[in-house]
Amino acid sequence: MNAVQPINLDHVPDIRLIACDMDGTLLDDEQAIHDDFWPLIEQLQARGIVFCPASGRQYYNLLERFEPIAEQLIFIAENGSYVVRGGRELSSECLSRDAARELIGVARELALSGADIGVVLCGKRSAYIERSDRDFVAQVDKYYHRLEIVDDLREIEDSLLKLAVFAFDSSERVVYPVFSRFRATHQVVVSGANWLDVMAPLANKGAGLRHIQQALRVTREQTMVFGDFLNDLEMMDEAAYSFAMANAHPLLKARARFLAPGNADNGVVRTIKSVLAID
Repeated sequence: MNAVQPINLDHVPDIRLIACDMDGTLLDDEQAIHDDFWPLIEQLQARGIVFCPASGRQYYNLLERFEPIAEQLIFIAENGSYVVRGGRELSSECLSRDAARELIGVARELALSGADIGVVLCGKRSAYIERSDRDFVAQVDKYYHRLEIVDDLREIEDSLLKLAVFAFDSSERVVYPVFSRFRATHQVVVSGANWLDVMAPLANKGAGLRHIQQALRVTREQTMVFGDFLNDLEMMDEAAYSFAMANAHPLLKARARFLAPGNADNGVVRTIKSVLAID
């Protein structure tokens, strides 16, 4: 059941943890963070509230975006398969090398069939690509700060977190039907209009958030989350105060308890201020 804006609660909840998706959620349509976010973080810290960027993006990409305050945050990266605090790993869920090779083979077959796709193999140390044309690299550069072009993804020596497939057309229409057969053994999620991620079976943002809650001894009732797309579904279940953005996928709106203004309207910052009575 979704609430109607503005959100009117009869109390100020005891929030200790806020997890927030990036693209389509915290970031506006130009992928920028609103200026009001930075002073809000100072106010949250003064109240003892931990903020967690929760994204399909690479950890090093998030680290760069939040560099001035990175030591004060906990990062849920790679759609929950890698959780890092203060440069130290809190949790990770990795793909086996055999599974990664099989997935790479399926992606290659899809490309050979004529689909305009590219593959990113995401490791703890770096991300790796074979396709190196300007159009594809421009898309990958948005989300991966550490990136290497290699001859063969099957030969990568790294702890592998996920396989990300980019479709210049719709990921839901072009890529998901091919990879959906792996749902019984892996986490397969459409993470954006053009992206699909395949991860270890227990990897998702909700699981990553649970690791943080356990580490901080924070309850579901003390947790607030924000998201917009299908890779945020499990995260909605781990917080009493779960918000889908106004621009969110319909399935996410159905899963969340509340609705926030859209990402282009600074919805995350406005909602946090409203719920926590911050001027």
